[in-house]
Amino acid sequence: MYWYEEEVKQLERNNGAKRYDPGIIFYGSSSIRLWNSLDSDFTGRKVTNLGFGGSTLAACVWFFERIMMEYTPTALVVYAGDNDLGDGRHPEEIFIFFQQLMVKANLRFGPLPCYFISLKPSISRWHKADQFKYTNNLIESEIIRLNGNWKFIDVFKKMLDKQGNPNPAYFDHDGLHLSEEGYRLWSAVVSEKLG
Repeated sequence: MYWYEEEVKQLERNNGAKRYDPGIIFYGSSSIRLWNSLDSDFTGRKVTNLGFGGSTLAACVWFFERIMMEYTPTALVVYAGDNDLGDGRHPEEIFIFFQQLMVKANLRFGPLPCYFISLKPSISRWHKADQFKYTNNLIESEIIRLNGNWKFIDVFKKMLDKQGNPNPAYFDHDGLHLSEEGYRLWSAVVSEKLG
């Protein structure tokens, strides 16, 4: 986990004034970190971006206490797991990381409204589409089974075209990160779920 250390230290230093009133915390990998329009996409809501580039769900669990120390959010929105599959981990491992994240969030924040954004159907990782679908299914089923303070936000299906393939309009030139249009879609889907 040492390669995340600099970004994590930066997160620890930043947002000092926001720590006690961060509003909704967005936490996770570069899909969160690169969400530069987050403030304008959620006008009327206070939001704090605690994403760190390239992070895995495993890293989000590992650094959770350090990054979340002293924050008192109104809600938590998480996107991670994409890079775990990209690194060769199995869906079942990612599911275990998600369970660990749930435990840590519940211990730290109590019954806070928490949201998990489904893994996206990246063009560059489409050869692993079945693993992405299976991972999403494991996590969504667990959230439904527990019927608690966690909710599942499905962006996977909404990012496909009529043929059932990833819609290029939602992705940057690398086929992995989101385009402006992709973020517009995410903000609409997340806003609807937040209510």
